[in-house]
Amino acid sequence: MSGGWPGGQACLPSAQMALDLVNNRTDILPDYELELIYYDSMCDPGESTKLLYDLLYTEPIKTVLMPGCSSVSTLVAEAARMWNLIVLSYGSSSPALSNRNRFPTFFRTHPSATLHNPTRVRLFQKWKWTKIATIQQTTEVFTSTLDDLEQRVKEAGIEISVRQSFLTDPAVAVKNLKRQDARIIVGLFYETEARKVFCEVFKEKLYGKKYVWFLIGWYADNWFKIKDPSINCTIENMTEAVEGHVTTEIVMLNPETVRGASNLTSQEFLGALMNRLGGKNPEETGGFQEAPLAYDAVWALALALNKTVAPLKAKGRRLEDFNYNNHDITAEIYRALNTSSFEGVSGHVVFDAQGSRMAMTLIEQLQGGSYKKIGYYDSSQKNLSWFGNDVWIGAGPPADSTIVIEEFRYLSQKLFAAVSVFAGLGILLGIVCLTFNIYNSNVRYIQNSQPYLNNMTAVGCMMALAAVFPLGIDGHHIHRSQFPVVCQFRLWLLGLGFSLAYGSMFTKIWWVHNLFTKKEEKKEKRKHLEPWKLYATVGVLLAIDVLSLMIWQIVDPLHITVEKFTREAPKGDLDVLIQPLLEHCTSEKMNTWLGVVYGYKGLLLLLGIFLAYETKSISTEKINDHRAVGMAIYNVAVLCMITAPVTMILTSQQDASFAFAALAIVFSVYITLVVLFVPKMRRLITRGEWQSEQQDTLKTGSSTNNNDEEKSRQLERENRELQKIIQEKEQRVSELRNQLVERQALRNRRRPSSGTNQNHSNPSPPSSQPDPKSLLPPPGYPNPASDNHSSLPPSFSNSSNLYQADSKISRNHCHNSQIPLLYK
Repeated sequence: MSGGWPGGQACLPSAQMALDLVNNRTDILPDYELELIYYDSMCDPGESTKLLYDLLYTEPIKTVLMPGCSSVSTLVAEAARMWNLIVLSYGSSSPALSNRNRFPTFFRTHPSATLHNPTRVRLFQKWKWTKIATIQQTTEVFTSTLDDLEQRVKEAGIEISVRQSFLTDPAVAVKNLKRQDARIIVGLFYETEARKVFCEVFKEKLYGKKYVWFLIGWYADNWFKIKDPSINCTIENMTEAVEGHVTTEIVMLNPETVRGASNLTSQEFLGALMNRLGGKNPEETGGFQEAPLAYDAVWALALALNKTVAPLKAKGRRLEDFNYNNHDITAEIYRALNTSSFEGVSGHVVFDAQGSRMAMTLIEQLQGGSYKKIGYYDSSQKNLSWFGNDVWIGAGPPADSTIVIEEFRYLSQKLFAAVSVFAGLGILLGIVCLTFNIYNSNVRYIQNSQPYLNNMTAVGCMMALAAVFPLGIDGHHIHRSQFPVVCQFRLWLLGLGFSLAYGSMFTKIWWVHNLFTKKEEKKEKRKHLEPWKLYATVGVLLAIDVLSLMIWQIVDPLHITVEKFTREAPKGDLDVLIQPLLEHCTSEKMNTWLGVVYGYKGLLLLLGIFLAYETKSISTEKINDHRAVGMAIYNVAVLCMITAPVTMILTSQQDASFAFAALAIVFSVYITLVVLFVPKMRRLITRGEWQSEQQDTLKTGSSTNNNDEEKSRQLERENRELQKIIQEKEQRVSELRNQLVERQALRNRRRPSSGTNQNHSNPSPPSSQPDPKSLLPPPGYPNPASDNHSSLPPSFSNSSNLYQADSKISRNHCHNSQIPLLYK
């Protein structure tokens, strides 16, 4: 019997040893002798096709084909069924060869590469890795292996986060692994490409205590020390890069001292093989690790052929009757191989339904430049035998990715405590002001300041200060499930507090402007201010806020969201990153709602500033503190207009945002309370008005307020009438002054001529002298002194002579110039 053999340097001697032993065992094939015909295809599918045809069309007839490489086995096994040939491989690991429909007559003593995957998954679970990365050479064997691995890790709940592949140059693929923070990396490639990969690994520093590489275990033990002209890394570089990597390899040499079908132990087999190699270094001999598999493959074939003797003899046939058209003999050989079970030098030999070898997996780790066995895994029994001698550069197995520790950012407790103290003191101040205002509500000065509106202002200020406490409460104080309730408290306390406090002040300034900046005829109609109008105005502002907040919470309620920041590396050489998180109260359309609320409140603030400016010079007893209200509105408006946009910008900085918002509330409230209430307290205390007013109120009863108001209105009307009369009289005085000046000027021009005539005439009779009473000034003006004009008012200093010289000015004229002045 003969068979074709394309194999490695160490596999051929091992197969020849097996043939020699088999041929010497007459109990196996007493009438036959196995012959091995050897060709080296160099794992080239094209070359193997030529050699296959040479084997098939040259004598003798071949019974079994025994290819080595997966690429050659794929081609040979797919074509062999056309010649009814059995294919038995010793070195093919491609998972694709497990397809019985495509390769119906294929068997292999080398387990499928997918047998590594259960071991890898078990190691991932042992070291608690849930995220891995892969890099593969783009060949069918590695692609199918990776597909199987992906299916298995998915079932185990493990994620392949990065999957890279390359054809000849792995540089880009390795850089991608580095960029995507790959830590646990499974490499699937041949030995020559492995050197290229790890040269790039060294350049990218993708090794060390943070990384673990999983490689195939059938490379030569010194594969990384072999000089390769295709890479530009030294042996020292390669040795540094590969240190600590883990390999999984099918157990190719029985670890137990058991004599099997060949009557050799595994150690005796190695000794005989070394003799056959003639002293060659096993690490530098290709196929050395697969030599036990080749040895057992020959024994599996011999034992299977032995099983076919009796069935064929019963059918009147022999093995030498085989030809490429004889299907019956092929079927008997297939049946015999499929039921094979014996102890070989590689361990227990048995085939599964797909013709693949079932075997244990050896786990090794490169420690100090040499491979050390650290465990075995039996996938059929799911049993892991662990030696516990694994070595790591760090304290233990690295993490499968950078450990990200989520850390919530909380408000500074010192800041929160300090602001809370100020808010608490402000609430106490509000209570004092409210108590003062209620206690002195019967005092006329307090009554004229609209005390009920001031009470609303005090209550609103206390509600706004109370909002500071939920504003500073976060996950440090309460559970996350309770956070939406805190969000509601923030919104409602601040919203209603602003409406009460600012709304009551705005109402005062609005009505002052409405009453005292109108024309006379309109002002008289609205002179009497009913209190219910003030309360109604505040109620309207409050109702608008309540309605808007209710619509907001029904349509788009507040909920908690978590903002993620850029990851931060802590101090020290730790493989961890801090993921800062910050909780926010928000809704789906938060910006829209804030825009509506801020727009409405902003207009109120601007209008309040305008009204305060317009009424700054008005004095009224109806609302006697409107100037203080205007000052409070200035401060509140400025603080709110600065704080609102700043807090929106600083939302990601919890301390700054809280400080701006809380301190703006505190300062606004303090200024409002101090400006509105402290002057009232000071006046009542220093003047003692509350005592006299309260006594008068007890005596006169509640009707006093109404009488005082009526008297005040009457006096104001009389005052306006007298002011009109004064203006008319002043205008008349001005006209008379002008006449006096004109006549004095005319008299002065006539004086020279009249003086000359008087010197030649007789003196005037006494009756022509003016009446002294006619020279008296009008009532209310000082009497003129002789030759002393300085005592007269300046406006009459030039007209004193008119009373002496002008005889035409009679008493009636003087009476007409008298101006009756009336005083209140």
